[in-house]
Parts: sequence; C-alpha cells; structure tokens
Amino acid sequence: MAEESVAQDQLRAFIERIERMEEEKAAIANDIKEIYAEAKGNGFDTKILRKIVAIRKQDANERMEQEALLELYMSALGMVASSDD
Repeated sequence: MAEESVAQDQLRAFIERIERMEEEKAAIANDIKEIYAEAKGNGFDTKILRKIVAIRKQDANERMEQEALLELYMSALGMVASSDD
C-alpha cells in the first residue's frame, strides 16, 4: 500500500513538472511570436529571419552540405545562371 502511494506521488510530481514546463514553453513561444511581430513592424521579412535562425542552429558542415545540394538541384533544374550569361 505504501509503495502504491509513493508511485502515485511520483507520478503526480512528474505530471506537474511536465505541466509547468508546458506552460513555460507556451509563454516562451508567445514571446518569440512577439519578437517576430516587432521585427516585421520594423520592416524585416520574418520568413527570412526564421530561415536564418534555422540555419544558425545547423552545424557548419551540415549547412555546407545542404547548400551544395541545393545548388546542385537548382542547377539541374536550370534555376542557376551559367557563368557565360
């Protein structure tokens, strides 16, 4: 019986911690949304800002690999101007 009570208390503690973190996560997400709105109000393109944030999260080698693949695919589709144009 005591073991069951301990398990219930642990479970409740875990759930409450998760709920607090979810509340904090929602508050942070709202703060980020407000920053993007402020940036947009100052004339910045939020799509580009989001892209830059994502790029800065990447490892430098990963970023270089993705850029090379993007250039390769764009070239294959004729989307890159040739050097003799």
